[in-house]
Amino acid sequence: MDDVFAFIGNAAGEFIRFIVDGLAGFFAHLGEAAHGFMQGLSEALGIPLTLINLVVLVIGLWLLWRGLTALLRRALFATLVWWLLGVTVLSWLIR
Repeated sequence: MDDVFAFIGNAAGEFIRFIVDGLAGFFAHLGEAAHGFMQGLSEALGIPLTLINLVVLVIGLWLLWRGLTALLRRALFATLVWWLLGVTVLSWLIR
């Protein structure tokens, strides 16, 4: 009877170990992929990879997105204002 429970415990332990190792590998490679993406993005734009630059980039892209949504609402003046603001913010980064 002890052999059955030892077998079940061993199988459960190996299964848990398999899941933990798989998740650890997944998240390790996910971090490497995110770092590679951010590095490639910063090199393509010609900006250093800092938190402030990334925040300014996100704000500039958000302003351009607001311009696109204003265009879809057929608000042409608002579209021009949002796009002008977005391009101005992004021009601070890309030189």
